[in-house]
Amino acid sequence: MSEPKAEVSESHGSARAEATHPGTATAHAPHLRDDEMRLAQDLMFFAYRDFTNAADVILEELGLGRAHHRALHFIGRNPGITVSDLLGILRITKQSLARVLNVLVERGYVSLAPGHADRRQRLLTLAPAGATLERRLFESQRERLGAAFREAGGQAVDGFCQVMRHVMDETARSYIETHDIDIGDAAARPARGRG
Repeated sequence: MSEPKAEVSESHGSARAEATHPGTATAHAPHLRDDEMRLAQDLMFFAYRDFTNAADVILEELGLGRAHHRALHFIGRNPGITVSDLLGILRITKQSLARVLNVLVERGYVSLAPGHADRRQRLLTLAPAGATLERRLFESQRERLGAAFREAGGQAVDGFCQVMRHVMDETARSYIETHDIDIGDAAARPARGRG
């Protein structure tokens, strides 16, 4: 598969590339060399590793994994989500999701209810134990992310959010837009007590 073509133009003495990939609004973005792109990958891999580590410790104690965490997160963010919609977000096989949900339901973390209009649908909600666990996992990751945001400052957080949005596909961006808040300004606010 070939890479998207880029037009290189001079802007204030530095090389700039305009991506011609469909749906990409990155005009005048810097044209990065392979070593710079590999560094960006390193940053993403290490940040993800360290971001997930605190939650992984809790999950391991409970005999759960990251797939369970992702399910808890998105069910908590979308109470009453259908199994089909959750499947679309997680992009795992039906069998994998069934295994994850079976564990979460059996352990009392997730509740299933029939759909309102279509009784064949299954609506997912966090049970009280699931809400408690999801909050604990959230708190474990919030500390690292919050400290990073405060250290980097609002402008860097805005840049981070823009980069993350452009890494995602259109479906993920649409999901994010329905939950969108301005977290760049929040990075500059003093830390509050947990609530």
